[in-house]
Amino acid sequence: MQDLYAAHKDNQTFLHTRFGLGEDVLEPYKETLDRWLWPDPLRNQNVSVARAKQAISSYRKAVGEPAGLAELMVYFCENAAGFSNDVGYQDESYFNALVNMFEQAIRITRQLSAEGRDTLIVRLDRVRTISHNLGYGVGDDMDCLLPNNIGT
Repeated sequence: MQDLYAAHKDNQTFLHTRFGLGEDVLEPYKETLDRWLWPDPLRNQNVSVARAKQAISSYRKAVGEPAGLAELMVYFCENAAGFSNDVGYQDESYFNALVNMFEQAIRITRQLSAEGRDTLIVRLDRVRTISHNLGYGVGDDMDCLLPNNIGT
């Protein structure tokens, strides 16, 4: 077990998440989302939706707890919309991934209790508002998704 733990940081993250070790088991996944959805243009870092989605998939495999998944999905949306809005990033596949994750976040948020759900809905609504600045109909797509699927 020690060799597995020491072999790779991903193994450490998985084991910490699975066994609830550490203060915030979502933090390493959020750091990955930050890196790949909001890269530093001054460091010539690239965007990678696939690597960002992999962080959520890894969490799902480790625990898959709905509240944690919803948090990571909403965080994904906040980062993707915020980055595009702040730096003017325009990429149709990036926007498609954002809208897709927004829809998944709504779906998983519906599974939560009212107190957990309400906070995430407010955050998703902010993402929807920001997304009207992005073009490609992103905000319009989100307008269709949020009221039709949340059922609060």
